[in-house]
Amino acid sequence: MKDEATYPIGDYRDPRTETATTIAPAVGRVRPLDAKTKGRRRNTERQTPVRADRHVANGFLRCSFLPKLKETQTIQACRKSQQTERDFYRSLSQLAGHYNIEPMQTKGYGYPYNMALAMWDMETKLKQVNVNWDGFHLLQDNGKTFLVSKERYDTGTTLYYIPIVPLFQMLHDPKRKKTAQLLVSVCSYLYHIADIPYYRQEGSYLYWQYEMFSEWVEYDDCTDDTESYKSELRKAGQLGDIMEQKLYNRINLQLFEQRLNRFKSRDAFDEECRKVACDALALYRDYPNATIFRNAQMPGQVPYIDDYGNETIGMEKYISFVADTKGWLYERLADCINNEFNEYGTIEEPTLCKRFDGSKITATDLGFENRLFALLGDLCGLLHEYKTTGK
Repeated sequence: MKDEATYPIGDYRDPRTETATTIAPAVGRVRPLDAKTKGRRRNTERQTPVRADRHVANGFLRCSFLPKLKETQTIQACRKSQQTERDFYRSLSQLAGHYNIEPMQTKGYGYPYNMALAMWDMETKLKQVNVNWDGFHLLQDNGKTFLVSKERYDTGTTLYYIPIVPLFQMLHDPKRKKTAQLLVSVCSYLYHIADIPYYRQEGSYLYWQYEMFSEWVEYDDCTDDTESYKSELRKAGQLGDIMEQKLYNRINLQLFEQRLNRFKSRDAFDEECRKVACDALALYRDYPNATIFRNAQMPGQVPYIDDYGNETIGMEKYISFVADTKGWLYERLADCINNEFNEYGTIEEPTLCKRFDGSKITATDLGFENRLFALLGDLCGLLHEYKTTGK
């Protein structure tokens, strides 16, 4: 793209730096990161979203007043011409049609106030109907003016780590064996189809974290706790390998529906597991080939540097299978991860950018991500609950 200029309108992002304090305890069911800020909540019983250092919305036009001259200044950089206005309204019409929004009639206002008013109106309406809306901006490319929208799934900077040791223990619990087999099918779907990283795979982020701790325990001075540390590391490796073999077997996917249909809930815990399995199977049917990384900002590029020059926390670092979310090993692991993440500027999240320049807009959204992250939170919570209560 040549001679491209961007003019942000609405909620745009500015970098900021926060000071981390101490690790927030694992409240509910998913491990949060440091540096708490406000954000959109989903299923507060199971997740306590806590912010790490990242971009935030600028708070532009949050009251009901019409935009003043201050808001029109970003548009004044555009070349004042009838062509610019024609391009803008064509793009606005395409955007409104895509999101099924009735735009405000603003052509009777003078330039550039008419464009600022139209964008303010569209921004206000889209925030009300699109849960993933993250703003839009005006773009000029080779003399053509058009709008670019941005949708983003807000992960709440939460560690989505699915513990495997509790699932292993559940499989060997006579009272929960059928429940465990159902969850094995869920995890097999996440392993094969959703492409959730597994901590025993050498290419995964957590594999090298565990390796680092193994070397530290092996070569550090011996203490009274050294043997206990080594035992926990061996357990994480051995049980992780055993469970990966189970998840790798695609028979779990073939038997998924059969296991679900035959499953009988004996108590509230069983019923919650059944609901999680129903959600997973429905997601599998609706998106048979979708992976968690399908709308990553820069999939496959590590590290990713954002527009402000900040290194970004990749999705593969905070979404993964993990050995356990209890005990010494996980506490130390979480400490190291939080310390590392606090050195980053932003976090990679599922994001869609759409250009309304007259070309065909693919009818994509973040519906898969909305459902998958909710599923991950519920599954993490159930396995953590079993480990904690021993139900």
